[in-house]
Amino acid sequence: MKKGLFALIALLMPVVTFAQEEMGLDQKIDQAFKPISDFISGIIFFEVFEGAPFVIILLVCSALFFTLYFGFPNIRFFGKAINVVRGKYDHVDHTSAGNNNLAVDGDIKDTIADESKEGEVTHFQALATAVSGTVGNGNIAGVALAIALGGPGATFWMVVCGLLGMSSKFVECTLGVQYRDIGEDGTVYGGPMYYLSKGLKEKGFAMLGKITAVLFAVFCIGGSFGGGNAAQSNQATIVLKELMGWESTSAGAIIGVTLAVLVGIIIIGGIKRIASVTEKIVPFMAVLYLAACLYIILSNFSLVDNAFALIFQEAFDPQAIGVGGVIGVLLVGFKRAAFSNEAGAGSASIAHSAVKTKYSASEGLVALLEPFIDTVVICTMTALVIIIYNFGGNFDYGGEGSVMIDGVAYEGAGITSKAFGQYIPYSNVFLTIAVVLFAVSTMISWSYYGLQSWKFLFGRGKTADLTYKLLFLGFVVIGAAASMDSIWGFSDAMIFAMVFPNMIGLFFLFPIVKKELARYLSAIKGTKS
Repeated sequence: MKKGLFALIALLMPVVTFAQEEMGLDQKIDQAFKPISDFISGIIFFEVFEGAPFVIILLVCSALFFTLYFGFPNIRFFGKAINVVRGKYDHVDHTSAGNNNLAVDGDIKDTIADESKEGEVTHFQALATAVSGTVGNGNIAGVALAIALGGPGATFWMVVCGLLGMSSKFVECTLGVQYRDIGEDGTVYGGPMYYLSKGLKEKGFAMLGKITAVLFAVFCIGGSFGGGNAAQSNQATIVLKELMGWESTSAGAIIGVTLAVLVGIIIIGGIKRIASVTEKIVPFMAVLYLAACLYIILSNFSLVDNAFALIFQEAFDPQAIGVGGVIGVLLVGFKRAAFSNEAGAGSASIAHSAVKTKYSASEGLVALLEPFIDTVVICTMTALVIIIYNFGGNFDYGGEGSVMIDGVAYEGAGITSKAFGQYIPYSNVFLTIAVVLFAVSTMISWSYYGLQSWKFLFGRGKTADLTYKLLFLGFVVIGAAASMDSIWGFSDAMIFAMVFPNMIGLFFLFPIVKKELARYLSAIKGTKS
């Protein structure tokens, strides 16, 4: 670990020195990065018709299909999912039904406890790690961006997308556990790379499985550099510069280096350290953030019904502001929700694959809670705060993503910060801390996703690991220095690119998920009898 930290410091020191000597470093990094972002975005977001990228249609239609096929698992198994997380069914992994010597599927009773030890983290830790990869600045900056672009109606479609996404998340995370690899040292390797390569081979499509697995791994590495890293660093830098009043053109790069060192200390420790950190940071910050949102909402309770009325009205208003009517608002909401909760992208299944369990469907049930926590709860709370704040006419909806408040342009987390500042003294300090911690937790989770993909492509050696981690930390600096537009364009493109290979796996393998779900529910029922 010490060698890794020395290498990290050695890599980043020239950047610090150059940042101090060369004015305009932020603009130079952004100028170099923007053409790459624009090129990739143009490929990934090809449109079926104007304003309707195919990838968004694919995500939503697939989520709807899985919701119907599994009989609304997002509703039927919600309570059971909570019980799995709190450990109510842990005994299923360690006992068998009745007095028989054989457990489900012919497993010998005495071996069940050993089998359930395959994995590295608990159900709660896996959920916390995966949620930390989704509950981040998409909930703070992304929601503000959606409302600035599409108005209050975008909130409704974000929630719809979140509810449907619960079903997609259930399918992909069940498959992640089902097809994971366990190393000789007990290290778990899982995610779409493995259920694509192994699952499609089972179906007789070995070559397709190899190609899609490689594509997913490449896109996931890009997603880890973009949405899971640079976008988070970018938003953390915006709020830190605003709080501290820093206007230096090199401030972003300096903040980025500081964040890179902090993240580097954590990620060099691997999934167990990541899980131990995220299980503390995520619940703590989520509760504090929600408490602040609730305070503002309850303090303006008389406006809540007006806020919901506006959300519903604008969601179905054919004259909806600036983004092409109902379809435009719908697409803005779906795009931001999909970016926030990543349902259908397959990323979360990498974290869930590391869970200690004998039944793959148990973790699929846990995973369906993610979009609910991320989008239905936290995104809605953020949206209500912004909408209530704007009843005073502080800014106009339907811009290019940034809004003018008191003659100053604000974007992303800056809009949310202004809304909080209206009602809570010194909330800019609180929100800055929240944004930074959410950013750090998201970055460390995504570093694990990207590293697993990197291992799949380049092997599981220490040199490969360190190479990836240093590249990852370099993007922390790039994200802090580049502009919001280019960073979010690249981030969206990389995360949505993962959808294409992942969906091939989901549609080939979803019958296996149904079988595993029945197996797990039968095991639970058997232990009760």
